[in-house]
Amino acid sequence: MNHRGTEAQREKEKWASRLSLCLCASVVGKDDMNDGTTEAQREKLNELSGKVIGACIEIHRELGPGLLESAYEECLAYELSKAGLRFERQKPLPVRYKEVQLDCGYRLDFVVEDVLIVELKAVTELHPIHEAQLLTYLKLDKKSLGLLINFNVPTLKQGVKRVACGDLFKEETGGRGFGFRLLSFLCASVPLWFK
Repeated sequence: MNHRGTEAQREKEKWASRLSLCLCASVVGKDDMNDGTTEAQREKLNELSGKVIGACIEIHRELGPGLLESAYEECLAYELSKAGLRFERQKPLPVRYKEVQLDCGYRLDFVVEDVLIVELKAVTELHPIHEAQLLTYLKLDKKSLGLLINFNVPTLKQGVKRVACGDLFKEETGGRGFGFRLLSFLCASVPLWFK
């Protein structure tokens, strides 16, 4: 029996669970953290992310894994509309480099209530690059919270990653900075470089 492969898989899963909440460069300024709205903002985002996860669970319970990402996207649009939530689908995300705005074709799957980015996947497993991608989207779009949802899993609980960017969720993530998170992503993705 080959225990080396299962040990490597356990190590990869350990890293993935450690990285489920990620921080990047500050989006919320220090002055904003001192007014009384921080807790309300966090509460609103937590409640909203709970509703979106609930909708995704409903979709997964009804359809299960194995469909294309586009099918799950259609279903989530239906569920969000039914729940009365405002959202944008396939929202263009320009890249700002120095003083130039570049249209590189990036699209956010969903932006819900103009505060929550939701990225959908239908892949055999999530890799650190998927979280890094969402983290970069959060930074570029100046949002604090995103959900990475992979529908191609036996139970959706295994396919949900919550990614935070900025100071708003600092207490929940242990206050580790962007440099630490980036280094963790790079270290976790090293085995994928050699596949």
